[in-house]
Amino acid sequence: MLLIKNGKILTMVEEAIENGCILINKGKIIEVDKDIKETNEMKVIDVNGAWVMPGLIDAHCHVGLSLGGVGWEGDDVNERINSVTPYARGIDSVNILDKGFEDAIEGGVTSLMTGPGSANVCGGQSVFMKTKGKSLDDMIVKNPAAMKVAFGENTKNVYSQRTTSPSTRMGTASILRETLFEANKYKVRKDRALKNNENFEIDFKKEPWIDVLDKRIPLKAHAHRADDILTAIRIAKEFDLNMTLDHCTEGHLIAEHVKDSEFDIILGPSLGSVTKPEVQNKTFATAGILNKAGCRVAIMTDHPVVPIQYLALSAGLAAKAGLGIEEGLKAITINPAKICNVDDRVGSLEVGKDADIAIFSGNPMETFTETLYTIIDGNIVYTKDELK
Repeated sequence: MLLIKNGKILTMVEEAIENGCILINKGKIIEVDKDIKETNEMKVIDVNGAWVMPGLIDAHCHVGLSLGGVGWEGDDVNERINSVTPYARGIDSVNILDKGFEDAIEGGVTSLMTGPGSANVCGGQSVFMKTKGKSLDDMIVKNPAAMKVAFGENTKNVYSQRTTSPSTRMGTASILRETLFEANKYKVRKDRALKNNENFEIDFKKEPWIDVLDKRIPLKAHAHRADDILTAIRIAKEFDLNMTLDHCTEGHLIAEHVKDSEFDIILGPSLGSVTKPEVQNKTFATAGILNKAGCRVAIMTDHPVVPIQYLALSAGLAAKAGLGIEEGLKAITINPAKICNVDDRVGSLEVGKDADIAIFSGNPMETFTETLYTIIDGNIVYTKDELK
């Protein structure tokens, strides 16, 4: 058993516990309280007033699929051959030796959603996973976790150069609609065959849509510009699907429409320069505006666009621009856990949940704060003393 004591415990679901304790056994949190009696069988960490939080969560990145510094050999994030590849599984590109995982751990990030990029109308399936484990299969929390689709400039740029569709925004939307229409017809035929105990031949390219149509996983919609956000909402409503609005760069310009859609937001990356026309209105104020409108917001890095160890810093800049400290911390813990449908395991410090814990010298959203310990499944995977 592992006992953490004398910490400022931020459970993210209740009031903070000053000088509190957390007891861990077999990878799970078994007690959170003001005082927990020590026994000889416990390993004890006295954190002396440090901030003890749920491990941070990045709900949108490409860690393991886009390796830095190695060129095309390490670029496995976009299958640019066909504009619709729902059968491409991000998990099959994840390299757990990517330094991004090490950087995540040093930043207190204990879990993330990683997967295909936005070159295609449909890029494929994302996976939610821990940032440390003995093997990739041991690190999986939910797979598939979402189906990546994309609106806006990226698909236009890739396929218009080949003189194939889509070359316009309406082309992107029409391809996605046709794909969903055909997938729904396939589902109806399959359901009827199963009901009547008839033979049915599985279509490998349509089968991945079943989880989306049955609302077991959401569309993960890459959309920056306001019109692209509205198109994504329109299509998801047309086919009665769950969806997350990822990037949502101009969401602040249509905050009420986003709120009315009831779709959650995975916002970012806001840190960095303006790199293309559709992010001209990028601002750290977006998160606060959407939160005040009533939206649930998570902050992401889109690693390697923003290095994943700066997740907390990105949340801090959003907090400074109007999101506030409490909501900023939620945006990198409990909110992404709920948005990614994994809050039964991670995102807060509660009895029964995975013992994924980050311990900081202070508020992690402040630049001088240091990660003191990172704990995943009850195992200490990083301490400050292990700096290279």
